Amino acid sequence: MSKIYEIADGFVDTLAELDPIVATYLGVPGYDHLMPDYSPEASERSDVAVRDVMNRIKAESPDSVRERRCSETVQEEMTGSIDQHAAGLHYSGMNILHSPVQSLRQIFDLMPRSSTADWENIASRMEGIADSIATYQVTLDEGIGKGLTASKRQTAGCIEQIETWIGKGDTDPFFNGIAKSADASDDVSESLKRKLADAATSANTAYSEFAAYLRDVYLPAARSSDAVGREHYSLTSRSYNGIDLDFDETYDWGWEQLHWVQSEMRKAADQIKPGSSIDEAVEILESDPKRAIDGEDAFRDWMQNLQDATIDEMNGTHFDIADPVKNIEALIAPPGGALAMYYTGPSEDFSRPGRTWYPTGGKTSFPLWREVSIAYHEGVPGHHFQIATTMTLSDQLSRYQRLLAGTSGYVEGWALYAERLMHELGYLENPDYYMGMLDAQALRSVRVIIDIGMHLEKRIPEDSEYHPGEVWTPDLALEFMRDRVHFPPEFVASEIDRYLGIPGQAISYKVGERVWLESRQTARAAQGTSFNLKNWHNRALELGPMGLAQMQREMSRM
Repeated sequence: MSKIYEIADGFVDTLAELDPIVATYLGVPGYDHLMPDYSPEASERSDVAVRDVMNRIKAESPDSVRERRCSETVQEEMTGSIDQHAAGLHYSGMNILHSPVQSLRQIFDLMPRSSTADWENIASRMEGIADSIATYQVTLDEGIGKGLTASKRQTAGCIEQIETWIGKGDTDPFFNGIAKSADASDDVSESLKRKLADAATSANTAYSEFAAYLRDVYLPAARSSDAVGREHYSLTSRSYNGIDLDFDETYDWGWEQLHWVQSEMRKAADQIKPGSSIDEAVEILESDPKRAIDGEDAFRDWMQNLQDATIDEMNGTHFDIADPVKNIEALIAPPGGALAMYYTGPSEDFSRPGRTWYPTGGKTSFPLWREVSIAYHEGVPGHHFQIATTMTLSDQLSRYQRLLAGTSGYVEGWALYAERLMHELGYLENPDYYMGMLDAQALRSVRVIIDIGMHLEKRIPEDSEYHPGEVWTPDLALEFMRDRVHFPPEFVASEIDRYLGIPGQAISYKVGERVWLESRQTARAAQGTSFNLKNWHNRALELGPMGLAQMQREMSRM
């Protein structure tokens, strides 16, 4: 192994030790019984480890193209981590989607439950929740003292999530459900069942007390402004996208993309019902029982069958799909989280498959017009194909590149590109499903506009029919989104909270897709009639995950 690979790969084990939740997510064994330390001291230790890897890898000269790519990937990502730590973003990063509040609960979704050892790990982890929350509370308290806090909106959203998990209202406590599921296992002794029940009580109590702390102590001190400003936004956008963007140009481009997709939606509406408006066509798609599936189980089965059929049809024709990648599970997500469908990757050894998770939000009937392109986004050829394929490239990529590398711009950009690609390949000829893909494009275009608009407090263009010249606010953004995308109202409301909590991530879908499309067009123009799309996809993915700026450089060399 080269020295550069050795340094990069060593950080995988270092990170697994620093954050056992990451270890479980990656499938690194030996940490499944542990919970993370979220204290300020732990953040300092992580920063020291990152700086050490950065300095060591910079000191090594690459001996091959692959080593150079690995070195540049590590350096670019480490630089972003160092810059964010220096700015103190770990103090103010609590949000409704990606923060310790969610990680401590969601990790249990990925933990196996097939042996006594598995259940012992689950019990130990539930017992450890109280200590992890206590360390995180120290960080939040220190952030209050430094004037570095999350917003009131994000704090209130986290409180609401916690209340769902601990069983407020009609929802059963999440951790109690885990303990009860052990009753049906022959691998769980009576003493272990009691341990699980006690651990669930401990976890519920810890989360309940944390919610009280957030409500009584943190919320009054949380910042009132939702906007983070240009300096903060630049840091987080660079981290999510791996490229320095011209936000003014990107904002204007978002408007252009929205106008394009609305034009296409009008054409699709006319195909669904001649002469109908977009809203009228969507009403047909939403209300026609022949275009829907009833019941969570039936919908999950439909989703699973679609994923499996897509893999069978595309393998060997449009993509080369490795055997381990052919296994994917479609699941219904536990209640209490954000309402967007999401994907979790396979473990390093593929003993845990890649999974798509669908939050129903209480729905029991599922119109299918939008779900087809979402399945392509989350499964194949989207997230699952890209992420799981990367995991198989152990003979070409370092372990760091396979398990840790990549930005949201690269990953989400590919998944959104995959939706458009499926239309190009003829999989969305049904105007219902094409309208669904376009509505997803509208959502991602609106994200560019309002994410940049809200955080940088930009003005709406003077030539816009919507509140021309006014400065973006969350209320204006919510109304704007409701009128231009056709997702459920509760989903749209959660999206606004999401954008405000993770600034710069929402734009990564369209920004990343833009780079993927531009890179393909450049290759097609350069290669002319010899251009082969399947071969281009293979070569592009073999580069490994990276930031968009590095991706542009590497693609230009292909």
